[in-house]
Amino acid sequence: MANRKSLPVVTDKELADLRARLGATRWPEPWPDQVPWEAGVDPRELRRLVEYWADGYDWRAHEAAIGRLPHHEADVDGTPVHYLRFDGEHPGALPIVLTHGWPSTFLELVTLARHLAEPSRHGGEPADAFTVIVPSLPGYPYSPQRPELPPAGQTHELWHRLMTDHLGFDRYAAQGGDLGAGVTSRLGEAYPDALAGIHLLAVAAPAQHDTDTLTAAERAYLDEVAAWSAHEGGYQHQQNTRPITLAHALSDSPTGMLAWILEKYHAWTDRTGTPDRALPAAFTDDFALTQASLYWFTGSIATSFRPYYEYTRGLTRRVERVRVPTALAVFPHDLTRPPREWAERTYNLTRYTSMPRGGHFAAHEEPALLAHDVTEFLRDLR
Repeated sequence: MANRKSLPVVTDKELADLRARLGATRWPEPWPDQVPWEAGVDPRELRRLVEYWADGYDWRAHEAAIGRLPHHEADVDGTPVHYLRFDGEHPGALPIVLTHGWPSTFLELVTLARHLAEPSRHGGEPADAFTVIVPSLPGYPYSPQRPELPPAGQTHELWHRLMTDHLGFDRYAAQGGDLGAGVTSRLGEAYPDALAGIHLLAVAAPAQHDTDTLTAAERAYLDEVAAWSAHEGGYQHQQNTRPITLAHALSDSPTGMLAWILEKYHAWTDRTGTPDRALPAAFTDDFALTQASLYWFTGSIATSFRPYYEYTRGLTRRVERVRVPTALAVFPHDLTRPPREWAERTYNLTRYTSMPRGGHFAAHEEPALLAHDVTEFLRDLR
């Protein structure tokens, strides 16, 4: 059954503990002056945010705003799944499930969900409305981790059961980036009769390919991926291979956890036009700290690493061929930018969009652009 979910309230004791830990941060010995962000998080920016988090940031106000969102919970074969539901403004609106990635939460998808559910409030037509479901990945804020390893069911299977058995949708669409792109791809592959189409911000690599057939664009893309992995992929290797060691450090130190997340917000976003800011305009101090607070108060930074470990250990199903109509939107400041022909090796790609701006967290950075692309892709598939 699916029910309205009441969120746990953070106690005054928990809030005081966070502030005490922040105030007692043991700062590392500074290195000689470096180019900011070159060797990791900028210490000055981190210290500024830690000071604000400890004294100035109003968690209670954000907690109240989060509590006003349409939270629900479903028990899917013994697995509690938290989700938001935004009903479409038009009768018969096509359902769509949006899946977040890491280091993200449901909160990052709220503005996109509202654009899709109520397009008339954002310059669109009511007939283009969707009923939007935003689940929290297992082990992320408000969705507990699955109790067994390997997990009894894969996330895409939970999502399909949520959408069909619990919410009663016979046919729906799906969208996702980062880890959410993998979940969405597996949904399209496993349940083609139920999926109207899938919209992605990243694609799975082909199960196999002949290197002699690669185009120049594909070769350049693979070189780009290799360079990114060498220079930016250290976090991923750690989360893939030794996540529990990392989890102990980040679960004990809110400053350490914020540093780990903040570096990604800086490196993976589009800061064009705001070069003096550590983060783009959409990532205000309050938004970044609310995301960090959700991880902190739910104790979920440790369990958020599980998808990386499970995939590396072969516990997550690999994507081989997706035959449902697929759209790919490529944002210029995302981690990598796959060319059309690379995606076509695995997907039935019917739409490919090169976006003019935006980064890895497109749903929050550029919700209007993303909502428009999703709407245009699915208009003829409803």
